[in-house]
Amino acid sequence: MELTETHTLPVSQQQTWDALNDTEVLRACIPGCESIEADGENAYLVALSAAVGPVKARFKGRMQLTDIDAPNTYSIVFEGQGGAAGFAKGNARVALEADGENATKLSYTASAQVGGKLAQIGSRLVDGAARKIAGEFFKRFGAHVAGEDGASADAIEEASAVDAATQDTQSNDGTDADADPTKRKKSWTAWISKS
Repeated sequence: MELTETHTLPVSQQQTWDALNDTEVLRACIPGCESIEADGENAYLVALSAAVGPVKARFKGRMQLTDIDAPNTYSIVFEGQGGAAGFAKGNARVALEADGENATKLSYTASAQVGGKLAQIGSRLVDGAARKIAGEFFKRFGAHVAGEDGASADAIEEASAVDAATQDTQSNDGTDADADPTKRKKSWTAWISKS
């Protein structure tokens, strides 16, 4: 799978760079993101929930920033496991370019490989889901950096709702959701139906 897109954001290049490197901003803007925690220098542990066609799963993974040229470019190397749903790994190159004093052109090229059930559902569905997630991220991110309080409040509220749903699911199970795959499937199905 490969994605190449360009977005224009209504803030300076430095503000865009700062927001892209703020884990709280990313957590609020990435659809389904539950947590982003530092794991060494320029590395992060990420947990998120995603639905790709009929496959719904919670992914845990690691993201490493490399080739950093602040505030212009960096590369992201990522890998994640979604249990029975499969895995994803790949990389992305992000570039920022000033577009006047108060605008920034953000371009990225990403490539990824998927395996397990994700690979079985077909590249068309995987590509469509990846484009939808990326589109939603940039909608939220653009609203956040532009200071549109309602949009960023919605993103933060949704991130909080994901946390609350996760906690409700875990407390309803009474056991660790990862210990029993059938319980995990049931709990994520219940979570999906709530949203």
